[in-house]
Formats: sequence, C-alpha cells, structure tokens
Amino acid sequence: MEIQYRAELCFPHLLNSSCKKPTLQWSEAVLLNTVMSFISLITVVLNLLVIISVSHFRQLHTPTNILLLSLAVSDFLVGLLLMPFEIYRNTTCWFLGDIICVSYLYLIVHIVNASTGNVILISIDRYIAICDPLHYPTRVSTAKAKCSVFMCWLWYALFSIFFLKYELIEPGRTNSCTGECEFTIDYVTGALDLILNFVFPVTIIIVLYMRVFVVAMSQARAIRSHITAATLQLSQTAKKSEMKAARTLGVLVVIYLVCFCPYYFCSLVEPNLSSTSYGPFLIYLFFLNSCLNPVIYALFYSWFRKAMKHIISLQILEPGSHKTNIL
Repeated sequence: MEIQYRAELCFPHLLNSSCKKPTLQWSEAVLLNTVMSFISLITVVLNLLVIISVSHFRQLHTPTNILLLSLAVSDFLVGLLLMPFEIYRNTTCWFLGDIICVSYLYLIVHIVNASTGNVILISIDRYIAICDPLHYPTRVSTAKAKCSVFMCWLWYALFSIFFLKYELIEPGRTNSCTGECEFTIDYVTGALDLILNFVFPVTIIIVLYMRVFVVAMSQARAIRSHITAATLQLSQTAKKSEMKAARTLGVLVVIYLVCFCPYYFCSLVEPNLSSTSYGPFLIYLFFLNSCLNPVIYALFYSWFRKAMKHIISLQILEPGSHKTNIL
C-alpha cells in the first residue's frame, strides 16, 4: 500500500512533504497540450513576423510601429516562454525548483502587464493621430515613442518586484508541498493589481477609442453635409467607413475584455486560481490575448501583408531589401 502511495508522489523520498502527481486523464492531457502548443506556436510565429517586419523595413520605422514592435515583443515572449511553462506546470510535477518557479512568476507579471501597457500606448498614439492630427508630428516622434516603450517596460519591471516581493525574498513560501509552483496573493495586493492592471487600462482604452470613434463619425458627417444627391455613392462609402471603424473598435475592446475579465473577476473570489479545476482554462484564455494582438493590430494593415510575403519568400535576404517600398 505504501509503495503504491509513493508511486503517486512527485518526490517519493519526501513522503510527508511531496505533492501528488497531476491526475489528468490521458485524453484530456493530450488534447490540452496539443491545443495550447498550437496556440503557442501561432503566437510566436505571428509576433515574430511583426518584429521582423518593423525591424527590417526602413519605411516602417515610425512612432506607431515602434509601439507595435514593443507589443509584438511582449506577446512573442508570452508564446515562447510563458505558454510552454504553463503547459508544463499544469500537466506534470514541478521539478525545476523554487528559483525557476519564482522567475517564471516574475516573467508572467512583467511580460503580460507590459503587453497591456503597450496597448495603452498604442491607444494614446491613435487618439492623438485622429483627434489632433495637426500637432501629431510635433507631439509624437520616434525618440519619444522609444522613450515611452522603455519607461513602460521599466515601470512593469519595478511593479513586478513589488508584486512578488515576498516570493523573491523567500521562494516557494506559498507552496503547500514540494513539486508545486503556485502563487497566492492577499486581497490588498490582488485589489491593487485589479485596479492598476485591469480597471485603469480598460478605462483608458475604452475612453480613448470611443473618442476616436466619435471624431471619425463627426468627420464622416461633415463630409456628407457637403455632398449633393448626385454624389450619393460617396455618402455610402462614408457610411461603410463608419461601420468598419465601429467593427474594429468592437473587436479591439471585446477581445481584450473576453480574455482578461474572467481571470481578474475569478481571482477576486479565488486567489489561487491554478489550484481550481477551471483555473488553467482562465490562465490560457488570459494568454490567448497575446495570440490575437498581432491579428488585431497588424493584420488590419496592408503593409504587414506585403512584409509577410517578402519574409516568407525570403526576399528580405536580397541586398537593399530594407529599402523596399512596403507602404
């Protein structure tokens, strides 16, 4: 009986302190790992294409694309590092030790929040470009965009240290047994995280994009007010432009909320989500936003499709390809 019990433990020699091995059924484990590995691969590939495109082609070295590049880097790291570690953590015992565990937890807080910060910067950039286009060249420059990106990553690096201060001092302090990599936060820290990394970003994004949408609609109405019945086609074109802006706005906001809301709402009720049956699903949904970001922020641009063709066909290896007219 004792031999059978030891076989169920992650560390059989630590009889009293070892965690039990995960009890996922074989079919569930295979399905979960296959789906998440595919999403991880797609996340890495799409964001890598964005990174190569913006970095390689000289025409794409603009303030907006600098922000897009930073977003792609954070989402690339989610697909390359966080998703594989999360798959490993939820399907087997944690054999990598407490130091690697706390490093992984630090990367989660830093990278995911940096991705959210980049979305805020992109929202601000588009707000200025649409609502104050005359002053955009003076108020937004490549140097300012790079500085904003640097400050974004630095802020979340410091915030991550504050958020995980007790774990960094004493790695593994919240683990209930050996072979586990968990992190339980108190309600004060959880509430602070909810406000700073969800409520505040969501409010800014929604307010800015709603303002952009209102300005776009007012400009379309102004155009229609100066056209006659003989130019009805232009009016229909303007109306289609309004609808496209509305759909784009809806996709941006809804996908962000769908990916982030379940995790943050459930974390208020259950601080240790990963120990619940639905926890892994919420965390994977949380990470899924990094796979959808390049689709939302890059695939809508024709230059990305052109750049992708050059990359896949290896035309970027030709001399002088960085000067290609990609716009």
